[in-house]
This record gives sequence, C-alpha cells and structure tokens, in this order.
Amino acid sequence: MHVPDGFLDAPTSVATGVVAAVGIGVALRKARHELDDRTAPLAGLVAAFVFATQMLNFPVAGGTSGHLMGGAIAAVLVGPWTGVLVTSVVFAVQALLFADGGITALGTNIVLMGLTTVAVGWLVFRGLQAVLPKTLGWVPVAAGVAAFVSVPVASLVFVGLYAVGGTADIPLGTLTGAMVGVHLLIGLGEGVITFLAVGSILAVRPDLVRGAWPVLAARTLEVRPAKATATGTPA
Repeated sequence: MHVPDGFLDAPTSVATGVVAAVGIGVALRKARHELDDRTAPLAGLVAAFVFATQMLNFPVAGGTSGHLMGGAIAAVLVGPWTGVLVTSVVFAVQALLFADGGITALGTNIVLMGLTTVAVGWLVFRGLQAVLPKTLGWVPVAAGVAAFVSVPVASLVFVGLYAVGGTADIPLGTLTGAMVGVHLLIGLGEGVITFLAVGSILAVRPDLVRGAWPVLAARTLEVRPAKATATGTPA
C-alpha cells in the first residue's frame, strides 16, 4: 500500500504529514511508559522484523502482490505507542533509502500503515481480549484477527484520502472494490504471519509480549492466594 509521490494532491499530502508528525510526537511522549530494559531491545528487533518482511512480497491475485504492514504485530509485541515509532522508522528508511513510497507521501504512508494499522490492530486486539478466555493460547489468535482487520481498514482510509485529494483518473467505486478486495487477501496473510510470530515468542518468552501482560498478571494473582493457603496463611 505504499503511496507514491503525486498520487494525492499537495494539500492532502501536507495534511497527512501534519497528522503523522503529531502522531509521532504524541507517541514519543507516551512510549516512555512502555519501554524498559526488557522492551527497548525488543522494539529494535520488531523494527528489523517489520522492515525485512515488508521487503518480501507474496502474490495475491490478478498479478498483484502484498506484504506485511506490521502495525498490529508491533502494537501487540511492544505496545501501541512504541508500535507507532517502530513502523514510522521503517517507512522513513524505506522511503529515503529504497524509494519504497514517495518522500512527499511519507506522511500519508505513516498514517495509513503506521497510525491506522497500529490503532485498529490494538483496539481490536484489546476488544477480543476482553471477551476471550484469559489464557496465553488466545493471545496469538486475537493478534492474528486484529492484524487481519487492520489491513482492509487501512485500505478504506486510503480510499477516503483519495476521495478528498486523489489526482489519478480512477472511479472511486472501482478503486474501493479493488483496494478492499485485494487487501482482504493481504490481511489474511498478515493475520497468519502475526499469529505465528506472536505464538512463537509466547512459547519461549511470554513476558516479552506486551499484549500478554494482562494474562500473566491475572495468572500471578491466581497463584499467590493458592500458595498462601497451602502454607496455612489466610488468603
């Protein structure tokens, strides 16, 4: 979904640039509460993972291809605010060093694949956690579904931006159908990759997955009274 230079008009590109800058500024302040000695190194690893997987395209349909966007998995692993910073760095490096997405469209790409996928992914993930059983086994399932949902939502945000300031001569209905249809398929791939990646980390270091912390905290609260009762101390 990397938007090239000139696909949106100047006012729309400037507006998305401002939104991206504000979002990154807020994330810089909020991420201080998410990062510590454990999560800071993981944030770098997540950025490297998202960058590497975005460079690998997989075929979708009709000659098109897709790649991981990474917002949802970044949010689940290191938190939403740090996830915004991680994805923003990835998109900036891609635009400046690899010409993947336009430089004038960098703000647009950060809004679409960074802010949108992180926000939607995290909200869906936390919503599912509220209704699913509080076990570690459901964490990668919720993460995979959240990643799947975040992708077509981001494509709809792009359609909205195109409706406001698109410069190409493409009917809005045609663009909407093509974008949503293709990104539903891309979302399936993103969901599977996210499910497998989060599940793999949970299997060896569940404490490194920020989205699993509520489950681990609930486990701790359940174990403490049991230990206290076993030693004869009132629970």
